Amino acid sequence: MNSLQMKKRIVLTGGPGGGKTTALDLFRREFSGQLASVPESATMIFSGGIERSDKPEVIAAQQKTIFNLQKNLEDTQRAMFPECLILCDRGTLDGLAYWPGSEQDFFETMNTSLEFELSRYDAVIFFETAAKSGQGIRSNNPIRNESEQKAVELDQRLQSVWSQHPNFNLVSSSESFIKKVMFGIMTIENVIGQIEP
Repeated sequence: MNSLQMKKRIVLTGGPGGGKTTALDLFRREFSGQLASVPESATMIFSGGIERSDKPEVIAAQQKTIFNLQKNLEDTQRAMFPECLILCDRGTLDGLAYWPGSEQDFFETMNTSLEFELSRYDAVIFFETAAKSGQGIRSNNPIRNESEQKAVELDQRLQSVWSQHPNFNLVSSSESFIKKVMFGIMTIENVIGQIEP
């Protein structure tokens, strides 16, 4: 298998207010030329004029759109940067935490499976929400409007999904932000080391 056939893809995810957006910018600088990032598809959709809703049928339609956009963005970056590691701001399974129906319904709607979606990624770096340590979760992202309680609930749902990945890396909310970033850099370096000849 040559380098072009390898997945070379990492998900950076976690509950709202975990610091992943700021960390992603630092990772891009640290691995300039080695890494191509995939922006968060939900942010693209909701900041582009689509309104949030609390109606289950609308949430389902939005999550289906986010799921498909996420896959297409990952494929686009892979085609554009075939030799780079792809670092994804969230992944295809994040929508499961927001899905209004059952897990089975999610996978049937998306025409996929948990096992297949996990296999798309080499590693998962999970930044736990600061709300789990009783800290505030103010965000620079204007579409993020979750309360601390909601952030903890989403974090727990996301963690229960992504922790099933064989290369799941949890960065605790109690860690300092610098330690979070250093742990993320170390994880990315390990993945690069595993896939380079």
